Amino acid sequence: MLIKNKKPFSMGVVLAMTFLGVLLMIFSPVFKGQNGLMFADDSFNKLAKGSSYFIPKVNENLAKQAGKQFTATVKFDDPEQVENTAKLYTMAGATVEVAGTELKISGDLSSVLKSAVNDADAMYNNDGAAVSGKYGYDEKQALKNWHYSLGKVEKGMKRDLLVADAKAVNEVMKKAIEPGYNFYKIDANKVADHAGMLTGLLVFYVAYTMWWGFAIFYLFEGIGLTMKKSKVKKEA
Repeated sequence: MLIKNKKPFSMGVVLAMTFLGVLLMIFSPVFKGQNGLMFADDSFNKLAKGSSYFIPKVNENLAKQAGKQFTATVKFDDPEQVENTAKLYTMAGATVEVAGTELKISGDLSSVLKSAVNDADAMYNNDGAAVSGKYGYDEKQALKNWHYSLGKVEKGMKRDLLVADAKAVNEVMKKAIEPGYNFYKIDANKVADHAGMLTGLLVFYVAYTMWWGFAIFYLFEGIGLTMKKSKVKKEA
């Protein structure tokens, strides 16, 4: 390989080698026993959890559903899932009837949704034992059963044009059950308390990306591969 411009080529080599050196450090377990990617992912998950606690607002909105009755039929593929889901609604005060792989539910909508929110709140606060002890099986599976069955209930309500009820069910699923499930066993951190770390990670990400870009730029310049504006041909 013919090096046409030694100075920019040397600069490119230095930037590329230091970039790879930092990359090696990032993939090493030097961040409290974690590598850089795991540390960053864990940090952002904690910050995301700290910004995803909507349960007080969900409970406030559920007050509008007080006294509303509902009926629904939910179909399952697994008979065991039918039995386990029936426990959720029974404990919530609803009337349930198991018919093969179908679960027929009727009861007070507010009571059922509040029970689901309470389970999600326990999971959000990493108290899975409260949920598993309540139903006698795995806490994450309990939240999955809530999410699946309420999704079917919501579809039925939409089909029957019960828009307000469907909206309430959807809010419980999206703002209570999903955060409770997704952030289970993750500690919550507030962005305001870790603004320095967050800023540092974002600045490093931008700078590190540019670092590699300049390394390639100088290496190419060193071997004579550059981009220049083409000359405009004048018509005679």
